Amino acid sequence: MNRKQALKTIAATAAGSLVLPQVAKSMNTLPNDLKGKINHSACQWCYSDIPLETLCEAAKEMGVKSIDLLNSTQWATATKYGLTCAMAYASDLGLQKGFNDLSLHEKLIGDYTTYIPKAADAGLKNVICFSGNAKGLTSEKGLENCARGLEPVLKIAAKYNITVSMELLNSKVDHKDYQCDHTEWGVRLCEKLGSENFKLLYDIYHMQIMEGDVIATITKHIKYISHFHTGGVPGRHEIDNTQELYYPAIMEAIVKTGFKGFVAQEFIPSRPDKLASLKQGVGICDV
Repeated sequence: MNRKQALKTIAATAAGSLVLPQVAKSMNTLPNDLKGKINHSACQWCYSDIPLETLCEAAKEMGVKSIDLLNSTQWATATKYGLTCAMAYASDLGLQKGFNDLSLHEKLIGDYTTYIPKAADAGLKNVICFSGNAKGLTSEKGLENCARGLEPVLKIAAKYNITVSMELLNSKVDHKDYQCDHTEWGVRLCEKLGSENFKLLYDIYHMQIMEGDVIATITKHIKYISHFHTGGVPGRHEIDNTQELYYPAIMEAIVKTGFKGFVAQEFIPSRPDKLASLKQGVGICDV
């Protein structure tokens, strides 16, 4: 399952409370000695076959503070376990349909007008947004359209102290034709909007594929970044020595900037014990 597929089924959260054998095994070996320099989160869709309550319980024991990419019907479950949702959904349109499409502005503005106040009431701080696919739009026109649609949304976000974060995704492997596929494009949109309530979700996996130079880019543009996602390159699996990025150095660079937001694990576990892989990823990033 990829994130696009997960978005289609996210409302159908598993209601069962049965702990799978591999989950039970992992829950007995979770660490509680994190250093505290990184605020850890985990993306729910990567563990979609594990009931959300089970994932929350395991995450809590790991020292993870958040479950990413939950919709409004799921926020209370995270809260029940003393967790937040550090990056929440505020629309059900998905990745391909975003603010660069003028025909979707009415729907998007309506969604964000509805769910930003709800997110604030739930104690959340960030909601995610997407540029959408280019569909022939030039870079400049896509930028202009996004700014036009986001301006009224950001007025509401400012009122409720919510940050709207546009995710940087790769258009080379996973999300063909996605428009916000380079950091510089996202930074230009931040500058055009000129709002503290609009920033970027820097996905390390996606930006390694598109442009590399991860540490230098993060360091240069940290003021425009609200949140990070991880993933192993190539393949988007575990972030250990099976892939090309050295995450401890990346995390050290993030800490050095003074960043106080969240880093969410968004790799797709390739091993049977998915929570053991999550535990490993948290440990690797806990510098």
